[in-house]
Amino acid sequence: MATEGLLCWSCGRPTGITGRVMRSDSCTSCLADMRCCRGCRFFDPTRRFHCREPVETNIVNKEKSNFCDFFSQRDAMKTAGGVTRISDSKDDRKKRFDDLFDD
Repeated sequence: MATEGLLCWSCGRPTGITGRVMRSDSCTSCLADMRCCRGCRFFDPTRRFHCREPVETNIVNKEKSNFCDFFSQRDAMKTAGGVTRISDSKDDRKKRFDDLFDD
């Protein structure tokens, strides 16, 4: 089954991006920047600076490309059969669970 690419964080449509997300990448449907806070797996509006990583400075516009060293693309892919796959490792799930109890 062939993939149609990473799903856009904004419109949810396939972007055609199958490799690493570059700063210049954008969604072909809605033109949203892909390498931004909103497209990152660590984006969490309930955390300081909206990030699960220990960022030191706030990135004000979460929807524009940035140079964050912690950026890691969300692993949501749409396949030709219409199935959305989100890669979520055991370590990721454990970290999210442990984070529930952090102060």
